[in-house]
Amino acid sequence: MPYYLYRVTEKPIRQLAKLAQFPSFKEASAEAKRLRGEADQPAGSVIKVMFADNELQAEDQLSQVREAPLLVGDDL
Repeated sequence: MPYYLYRVTEKPIRQLAKLAQFPSFKEASAEAKRLRGEADQPAGSVIKVMFADNELQAEDQLSQVREAPLLVGDDL
C-alpha cells in the first residue's frame, strides 16, 4: 500500500490537498519533514502522511473526527 502526503487546512472549512504519493514510509516521512520546515506554509495548515489502499481511503481517514482520549482523573 502506498503512503499519501496531504496538506490539511481547517479554516474556514476542512480542505484536503494531495501533495504526493510514495511507495515507502521513509520517503513520505522525509518529504513531510521537509515541507513542515518550509517558512512559506499557509497559516492553519498541517502536513499529514496517510497509509491507505487508495486516495479515497486516505481522504476518508483524514476526514474522520477522532475523540480525545480519556485522561487519568476524567469522569466517565
